[in-house]
Order: sequence, then structure tokens, then C-alpha cells
Amino acid sequence: MSDEVLRGYRRSIDNIDAALVHLLAERFKVTQAVGRHKAQAGLPPADPGREEAQIARLRRLAEEAELDPAFSEAFLRFIIGEVIRHHERMRTE
Repeated sequence: MSDEVLRGYRRSIDNIDAALVHLLAERFKVTQAVGRHKAQAGLPPADPGREEAQIARLRRLAEEAELDPAFSEAFLRFIIGEVIRHHERMRTE
């Protein structure tokens, strides 16, 4: 490929993708700690009130950032689902 402009954009995208992966890894480290605490304290794996508040917050942030709020909600719901799945598994270990 000889298009230097396109290569520059793609390098930026690659850097952003790497940052996203690292941020997600850090987020999941914290949610694993939350899951361990919930399991030890006998708390339920899911907290629907917290989840809905976080989704509403993320939708507002997405709007401010000119990102599709529906996309950001779908993304967060996917992450929340994974976290709950991990928390449920921790309760049985």
C-alpha cells in the first residue's frame, strides 16, 4: 500500500485498539476483585440498579462525545454480562 495518509490513520487506530485492550484488562482485574468480594460477602453477582445507572451514565457520556449512545449501551451491556458471568462462576468455586 502506498497511501501514507491511510497508513497514518491505521497506525492511530492500532494504537487506540491497543489502549482499549489494556483498559479492558484493567477493568476486568477490578471487576474480578469485586466478584471475589461479593462471593465472600454473600452478595448477589448482579446489581441491576447499579447496572442501569452505569448504562444511563455511559449514554450521557457518549452523547457528549458524539458517539452513538445505542452503541455505547450495547457495548456496556456486553461487558456487564461478562462480568456477571464471572461473578456467578466465582460463587460456585
